[in-house]
Amino acid sequence: MSIRAGARCSSRSRPWLFFALALGWSWLLWMPAVLSGESQLAFPGILLYAIGGLGPPLAAIFLLYRVHPPEDRRDFWRRVVDAWRIGPTWYAVILLLPLTLNALGILTGLLLGVPLPSFDRTAELLASPSSIVPFALVVLLFGPLPEELGWRGYALDGLQERQSALTASLLLGAVWALWHWPQFFMEGSYIGEAFPIGSVVFWAGWVLPTVAYSIVYTWIYNHTERSILSAILLHFMVNFWGELLTVRGEIVIYRSIWIVVLVIFIVLMWGPGTLTRQLRQAMT
Repeated sequence: MSIRAGARCSSRSRPWLFFALALGWSWLLWMPAVLSGESQLAFPGILLYAIGGLGPPLAAIFLLYRVHPPEDRRDFWRRVVDAWRIGPTWYAVILLLPLTLNALGILTGLLLGVPLPSFDRTAELLASPSSIVPFALVVLLFGPLPEELGWRGYALDGLQERQSALTASLLLGAVWALWHWPQFFMEGSYIGEAFPIGSVVFWAGWVLPTVAYSIVYTWIYNHTERSILSAILLHFMVNFWGELLTVRGEIVIYRSIWIVVLVIFIVLMWGPGTLTRQLRQAMT
């Protein structure tokens, strides 16, 4: 089933095999780092972390070149670099939505008596503007760029061929959250320190928004002719503003509430079938 008129999805997609390969590669490299007790920020932990993070793109590229015909591979790389698929409205959504959600979380916290975030990272970058570009590159390379080649670039189409966009998004979001699991046990891990595993902040401030945000990714992806670039940019903006504003503790829970409100609005307005108001059509 296609997700958008004029878009093509390959029936050769193997999302569950992709998940097995992506998690297998990442966990195989991350588990030694966890068991060693070495810091994620020191060698060899940082090397295992970086190479392990390549599980999603390596799995996607392996399957593309092992299972798919040349036209699928050409379509994949076009969707990575074609900036024209997105359009001004969706660029605005991608660029402003994560900032807005963070701002709403902070504002809600203030209204409920929660102190403002420390904004330590913001102060550091403002004190040294030349460090903004390296900071942005690190944010891009450690997450958005490699991950989205796999999650939205490969897996999402295959899932949407078999179920509604909403169900596909929830499944992908759950696997996406599960993929990160070993990182919470790594010494010096950012998400492990910011979202202590098993805590309220972990479940309500990280797991819930990770799964819910997956629906937002699909909503944008399906409206931008399956643009992988749109997913990369959205992932980047989510991580960039989250780290820049140093959002922590109760505020991430309030942000999660706003993300859920947004997701409910999207599903009600655009429908769970394709999240685009377009009927699912037989694959051509």
